[in-house]
Amino acid sequence: MQQKDSWLLPDGIEETLPEEAKHLESLRCKLLDVFACWGYDLVIPPFIDYLDSLLTGSGHDLALQTFTLTDQISGKLLGVRADMTPQVARIDAHNLKHEWPTRLCYVGTVLHTRGDPLEKSRSPMQIGAELYGHAGKESDVEVICLMLEMLAITGLQNVHLDLGHVGIYRALSEQAGLTPAQESELFDVLQRKARPELQELMNEYTINSDLKALFLKLPELNGDKETIDKARAAFANANDGVKQALAELEAIAEQLAARFPALPISFDLAELRGYHYHTGIVFAAFVPSVGKEIARGGRYDNIGAVFGRARPATGFSADLKLLSSLSKHTCHGGQRQVIFAPYTDDVALHETIRDLRAQQQIVIQQLPGQHGNAKDLGCTSILERDHQQHWVVKPL
Repeated sequence: MQQKDSWLLPDGIEETLPEEAKHLESLRCKLLDVFACWGYDLVIPPFIDYLDSLLTGSGHDLALQTFTLTDQISGKLLGVRADMTPQVARIDAHNLKHEWPTRLCYVGTVLHTRGDPLEKSRSPMQIGAELYGHAGKESDVEVICLMLEMLAITGLQNVHLDLGHVGIYRALSEQAGLTPAQESELFDVLQRKARPELQELMNEYTINSDLKALFLKLPELNGDKETIDKARAAFANANDGVKQALAELEAIAEQLAARFPALPISFDLAELRGYHYHTGIVFAAFVPSVGKEIARGGRYDNIGAVFGRARPATGFSADLKLLSSLSKHTCHGGQRQVIFAPYTDDVALHETIRDLRAQQQIVIQQLPGQHGNAKDLGCTSILERDHQQHWVVKPL
């Protein structure tokens, strides 16, 4: 007996219906082809993994987002991946072990215990690319360019790029001698852009007044390229770590501006997304129709240390489902004709159907006693015999 509302799905878990699935798969293939053309090799990490592996390095911030279960074989805690980045880092560090730069890409469903306030789905399809083994700003520029190429292939317009650098806050915290608790507390306030709370914290902390002024200045340092000039003036007396991070940020922005003159680039020096594992530049892409980033990434050096081999790394990820819903492209499958074939045991008809399908044509064959005609099934053409009794395709 059917249970009441047995068709309902858990909150934030959705099905992908035929037209959406066709478009999603078409876009997936296009983007993986682009990644391959840039030298990024596809890897497929497991959907379930040991919890310790999932929550190391870049997975540190995902503890509350990760579903856990107990392995009936080993008795150990397992997790359903909420982010594929730690798994891909393990593949680079432990399985491949290259001494040269390694480029990897991936795509697959991840699962979150909670939905994003602006995006209710708890099962995004994460797609991304990572570049391991190179510590220079050139690799940061490469992955940002690849991310922008991905968005261009998707068909998105009016993309806006936001840049930051967690090294500025790290260096200021180190210079101020903040305790781990203070650093975490201050980080939370900066993320929320809560200026009154920031002022209260500065009043409480026993640190140099000049450094207090710099922390208070951070939320104001956002906007266009003039932000860099303002930051340079504000951080004139900061330590070398702050100045080096600012110089890296400026150099990367200049290279991107040279390659994409029409690309709007903004800066936010109080943006600390992924602070617990990012070590350098952080970036995000936005479009006007969405109230949050549509792709994001950054540098996270030494990610492989927990897997036995520290490697510099930089990369990005996005939700393929979101990109597909925003895409202006028409799925390739929808552009092909759909051919209806009558039901008969005629050998010549079966051979014709095989030939058409081998040519990537869609052929739907009638079933005996079925409901619905060719048009009901979405067909645009039909197989009929001509005057010479050959099976030919004719438009409906």
